[in-house]
Amino acid sequence: MEYKLTTPLTREMLAPLRAGDTVLLSGVVYTARDAAHGRMAELLDKGEALPFDVKGAAVYYVGPTPERPGTVIGAAGPTTAGRMDAYTPRLLDLGLACMIGKGKRSEAVKEAVVRNGAVYLAAIGGAGALMAGSVKQLDVIAWPDLGCEAVRRLVVENMPLTVLLDPVGGDLYQSGPDAYLAAVK
Repeated sequence: MEYKLTTPLTREMLAPLRAGDTVLLSGVVYTARDAAHGRMAELLDKGEALPFDVKGAAVYYVGPTPERPGTVIGAAGPTTAGRMDAYTPRLLDLGLACMIGKGKRSEAVKEAVVRNGAVYLAAIGGAGALMAGSVKQLDVIAWPDLGCEAVRRLVVENMPLTVLLDPVGGDLYQSGPDAYLAAVK
């Protein structure tokens, strides 16, 4: 199935999604990678506010390259999501609705996705130019000293994504190979 979604996201919006579905995501998406997640954890540990409201938010694990003249963003391909696994359950429990990246996630993240009715979506690895084409606006909102890992507020339009982890426990990394093997028998 293909779904068109616009942030902020709710449990009800995400409930019908299943591993393998296509999502065209529009609205605000925040960028955050390893260093930014570390700083967000420090803020939470101190009882301080995060640089953006995570409730219903989508976070894209990306460190974009510098934009060329006339473009909003440079290449914007996903980074490996597993590097954020230590921080992710906490953010999901605070209301984060969607993560975008590539690669498998830990059991703790999978459990937190289901517990919170959230999703983990795949961006196409190696297709940073394609992903960048969905970005219509970009503002650095926190930690510019982190360079490409600064937190950015992106406005995206029809960003093409695939559901990897769904709100009921579906995992495309498990079901995809199983479906392929069943089809070739």
